[in-house]
Amino acid sequence: MQNRIRPIAICVFYHEDRILVFEGYDHITNTPFYRPLGGGIEFGEASDDTIRREIKEELGEDVADLQYLFTLENIFSVNGRAGHEIVQVYDGRLINSGLYAQAEMSGTEADGGHFKALWKQLDEFNPQNPLYPDGLLDLLRHTKAKGKYNLNKT
Repeated sequence: MQNRIRPIAICVFYHEDRILVFEGYDHITNTPFYRPLGGGIEFGEASDDTIRREIKEELGEDVADLQYLFTLENIFSVNGRAGHEIVQVYDGRLINSGLYAQAEMSGTEADGGHFKALWKQLDEFNPQNPLYPDGLLDLLRHTKAKGKYNLNKT
């Protein structure tokens, strides 16, 4: 995150007004935060391939029906470090439909660290429990209300 813009791709797995998110914690502000699963786009890699790779690496699972939704710019600070991302946001479906019934699951980062992924309803996100990147929650509510994308594919 040091003085560079990081391109990332994330996927909104949407089911019954819930989305699958990574749960993080900012130790400086003592607040949790949430972000859909995904990660850094590697050089020469298409952003939809990033989603496939990241979900396979992190959860050991496959995805289908990826559909590009929109791009967001995310300028933020976490644990006292500034970050800047260009975020490609996708809709998609987990092939293993049993994952939609699990309240939470554990994942593994590329560096071997572990994280918790859980299903949260859109109305659970607020300033004390933010969804990142900024603007994502409003766009999800808007696109779902407009029926623009199939955000409930299970």
